[in-house]
Amino acid sequence: MGYFIALFDSTLMASSHPVITSYFHASNSASWLSTAFLLTSTSFQPLFGRMSDTIGRRPLYLAGLLCLAAATAWCALAQTIGSFIVARAFCGLAAAGVLSMGGIMVNDLVSIEVRGTYQAYINLFYGGGSAAGAAFGGFLCDRIGWRMTFAIQIPLLLAIFVNAYFTTPDSLGPHLARTSGLGIIDTIKGFDVFGSFLLTTSVAFLILGFNLGGNVLPWTHPFVIVSLIVATLSGTLLIRVELRASRPVMPMQMLSSRPRANLVFNNFLAQIGINTIIFNAPLYFQAVKLDTPSQSGFRLAAPSVALTVCGVSAGFIMTATGRMKELIVSGSLCMLIGAICLSSMWDGVPTWLATIFVAPASIGQGLSFPASSLAVLATSSQEDQAVMTSTLILWRNLGIVMGVSISSLIVQNALSGYLGQLVTGDDKDEVRCEKHRGERWLR
Repeated sequence: MGYFIALFDSTLMASSHPVITSYFHASNSASWLSTAFLLTSTSFQPLFGRMSDTIGRRPLYLAGLLCLAAATAWCALAQTIGSFIVARAFCGLAAAGVLSMGGIMVNDLVSIEVRGTYQAYINLFYGGGSAAGAAFGGFLCDRIGWRMTFAIQIPLLLAIFVNAYFTTPDSLGPHLARTSGLGIIDTIKGFDVFGSFLLTTSVAFLILGFNLGGNVLPWTHPFVIVSLIVATLSGTLLIRVELRASRPVMPMQMLSSRPRANLVFNNFLAQIGINTIIFNAPLYFQAVKLDTPSQSGFRLAAPSVALTVCGVSAGFIMTATGRMKELIVSGSLCMLIGAICLSSMWDGVPTWLATIFVAPASIGQGLSFPASSLAVLATSSQEDQAVMTSTLILWRNLGIVMGVSISSLIVQNALSGYLGQLVTGDDKDEVRCEKHRGERWLR
């Protein structure tokens, strides 16, 4: 249930942000509602794995649940858009702790031979939470109000916290602070503080630059340029620091040795492609096929169900056969087929066929990602599994950011060029003005 609530909260903004920004009369701040969550959840994700090796899994998991409940209450009570955005940032931080610790604790408790079955159940709650947040967020806001949409999550989170408090073993993780005999304070002193700072800085500014550039601010805006420069410099320095650190927060050898590096970057590139489709499919159905927002959302329901079903099936298949390579290869082929179908669509393609073309990418993700997660763990030692889990999630999240940003850049630039070529007649100047007014509204 922790997975379900955390994923529900993370995707809630997809359909509810128009209601919230309208309430605060701050439509120009809409993008920050998702950006704030994504910024903290991605930036701090890798730190939880290494920190849990030091002080144990249980304290961080319980703290994440409690923080998520408090931040959700803050969202429900926020009186200004600024306060709400800060609350969403804390929700992202807490959700990162809940999701990363949940996955790491499963790895601690379950042997690799039967972990696929548990991965199937996790995929079920992952898919269910994501789909519920995106599909029912707007519905709940209409029925009970956006404040109550957040408030109803609090009792569930507190119930999960109480259950976790009494059932989560305290012995999970290496517990370096306890086994070394140095105590928590002295052990934390050996933590890769500088590497953690550089990692957080590089990821945060990368997300800011790519998420705001071309969507909220023009790519030539000083803030976007400075953000990308800071991300590049911090990332370069991070590599040098991590190569020398005794307990690096992101071990470079894991990202340079086969097959782990192949699996991590496979997921990174796959997320770029998948989120290019997810981000632009509603735009295509609404702008080209003239669907309503509800209709375009309904067309994405089938791929969401396919993702969940394939993810659950992949978990059981791995447990039954012990094979992962076939799932990864077949999933990657499905994503490739989906990309080819979508990129080769012609003018006048039937709407039902365009809807089918969206599905292969989701099927491929459902087959490939669970197998990739298990393969990364199977090729890592027990002491490296926590940090490797966090690293894999980090690169997946970076793929989400890059997919949305790159596709948005291509669409905006292509739209500007094609409007000048294809729009003719007496009203062509008015059409261009409408496009620019829309861009200014976004900014």
